[in-house]
Amino acid sequence: MLYLLMQIDGARYALDIAQVAEVLPLVTLQTVPRAPPGVAGILDYGGTPVPVIDMSFVLANRQAHRRFNTRIVMIHYTAGGRTQLLGLVAERATETMRRDQSDFVDPGVRATSPPDVWPVALDAAGPVYRVDVAHLLPESLAESLFPVAESA
Repeated sequence: MLYLLMQIDGARYALDIAQVAEVLPLVTLQTVPRAPPGVAGILDYGGTPVPVIDMSFVLANRQAHRRFNTRIVMIHYTAGGRTQLLGLVAERATETMRRDQSDFVDPGVRATSPPDVWPVALDAAGPVYRVDVAHLLPESLAESLFPVAESA
């Protein structure tokens, strides 16, 4: 399988390329007043507003560094039974790697809440944590971005 790599504070994270719609350069986002922590803003994606999450905030509790290799990764995110676009501000998201899915194993430690970044694969450079898009956002953040429609 092919994975998009990103790095935050020296840790490497892999995102299944099948979940990626597009990788864009980092652009200025529209701010959202009173947005929950972790929301970087809204991207005008061909006339459609798409929420963008700061992966550095979600994974390392800090804002992403605005560098040449910081990108906006558009992913297919399923919430409330429907798939929608979600942008991720991702540092050092300029490389890919090929690994068998079986290379990723349970490290014996799991997060108590999202983001769920297990299993892990090891190589000469150290661990690579696989990002599970389905369990990427804490529930409160997912609900504020993609509220479940109430029945009438």
